[in-house]
Amino acid sequence: MDFSVVVPAHNEELLLPDALKAIAIAADAVDGVVEVIVVANRCSDATAAIARAAGALVVEEEARNISVVRNAGAARASAEALVTVDADCRMSPRTFCEIERLLSSGRFVGGGTRVLPERSSPGIRATYALMEVAVLLTRLGGGQFWCLRSDFESVGGFDQSLLLAEDLDFARRLRAHGKHTRRRFKNLRTAPVVASCRKFDRFGDWHMFAMALQVREIRAVIKGTDTAWVDRYFFDFNE
Repeated sequence: MDFSVVVPAHNEELLLPDALKAIAIAADAVDGVVEVIVVANRCSDATAAIARAAGALVVEEEARNISVVRNAGAARASAEALVTVDADCRMSPRTFCEIERLLSSGRFVGGGTRVLPERSSPGIRATYALMEVAVLLTRLGGGQFWCLRSDFESVGGFDQSLLLAEDLDFARRLRAHGKHTRRRFKNLRTAPVVASCRKFDRFGDWHMFAMALQVREIRAVIKGTDTAWVDRYFFDFNE
């Protein structure tokens, strides 16, 4: 099985090399071709140069919308299987082996991936424990998505009208598509991604709980009346 890996990247010259190295290690474990597509989003650093030097295809996309960025990479994908992983995450060496095993069985539509933090603290452990509970309750997932490219296209990719929670929306629609086609949505538990804790470093290890006090700002993002919160937390994070 061949794979296309889409990596959205906004000024990721510091973390992208480790992400690409992890993909290369995982690629060595399978016989198929692994195509890497880095979507350079409004980059003013060496992100694109680093990606090209590593042999990745670089797609330039200026939109301040992560769904548009992910879809731009997926539109250039040529392989049978599609994987999306953020530039601040390191995939497991067993990622492609596990995805190939599950997709080849015909019993799975795709899924998400368990996420582990690169460091630990009481606040980070509490945050990730809450995330695990949410995954169990919703039966969805995130972190790193995987599916056949044909199924990605069937569900319409990521919803470009959303500035927040586009990942959970995609998971929900992929799961529904799988139910309709009698295939399961599954989170990879034995091949997790390791995520950077840089947002905890900047905003504090308990900041996810403090977001409960930012309801007005987040609601404004959802309504499309003010993007200040999403700009600060996502789109301008690496400025």
